[in-house]
Amino acid sequence: MKVAVLVGGVGGARFLMGVKTALGLPEVGPGESEHRISAIVNVGDDIWLHGLRVCPDLDTCMYTLGGGIDTERGWGRTDETWRVKEELAAYGADPDWFGLGDQDVATHLVRSRMLRAGYPLSAVTEALCHRWQPGVRLLPATDERVETHVVIDDPDSGERRAVHFQEWWIRYRAKPAAHSFASVGAEEAKAAPGVVEAIRAADAVLIAPSNPVVSIGTILDVPEVRTALRETSAKVVGLSPIVGGKAVRGMAEACLSAIGVEATAQAVGAHLGARKEGGVLDAWLVHTGDAAEIPGVDVREIPLLMTDTDATAEMARQALAAAGVS
Repeated sequence: MKVAVLVGGVGGARFLMGVKTALGLPEVGPGESEHRISAIVNVGDDIWLHGLRVCPDLDTCMYTLGGGIDTERGWGRTDETWRVKEELAAYGADPDWFGLGDQDVATHLVRSRMLRAGYPLSAVTEALCHRWQPGVRLLPATDERVETHVVIDDPDSGERRAVHFQEWWIRYRAKPAAHSFASVGAEEAKAAPGVVEAIRAADAVLIAPSNPVVSIGTILDVPEVRTALRETSAKVVGLSPIVGGKAVRGMAEACLSAIGVEATAQAVGAHLGARKEGGVLDAWLVHTGDAAEIPGVDVREIPLLMTDTDATAEMARQALAAAGVS
């Protein structure tokens, strides 16, 4: 079976562990299997900091599936130290609101050196994965520079300005209301090598319960990705990131509010839309009790809390069943 999964960071990485388990693979590391999982990962959160290219979602997926993630935080390396961050603060080096762990810096150094040498992000990611062996093919949605920017009222001046998503999310903790989002560079971006092929050759395409605006939405803003989703012969099944009117992780409600979408499984499913009506969904899985009705979409209610790997694997099995494969 070939499965393509659109994912963001922490939630997407955990969902991938469930997909691996559902297909008989170990949740961490590689394993022997006739199945192939391709993860198409958001790059809109990527940012240059201190001369280093940081790719939070790619790294979170790589560390999680490779067994190096800090499981309590859900991001960054286990047993991390922060001497570099402390020295940067001692120098007064801006920005000081984004923490780079010492082990994590090594990943960013290797990536940045390869990017400056002319290697595309997809090739760099493949090289980094040789060290981690995630058991899933991690594909950046695009090799080109695509970044999510947010229009906010500046907390200091009160003037409206655009900031990188990371600044809004981490520095300001999404406190200033977001007026709009822009996937800068997405309209002209090409899908990274392997992305379109993975979607078109898939037996099932799954949309993980990641942030629907700044994770899944940014992936879908790459035109070739959206076109491939509409043209694939596989069914496209999404899993709602909203449970009981609240985002399971992160601050997705603030993102949804900015684009005028309610924080409900019904509204998010309707926002993604039925594939036969120009959207991307054939089926939409919502949490038990979160009723939804989206014309042209097969809506199913199942437990959607990723409390452990077994629960997440069952979510993946139900998604594959909705796609007509199991």
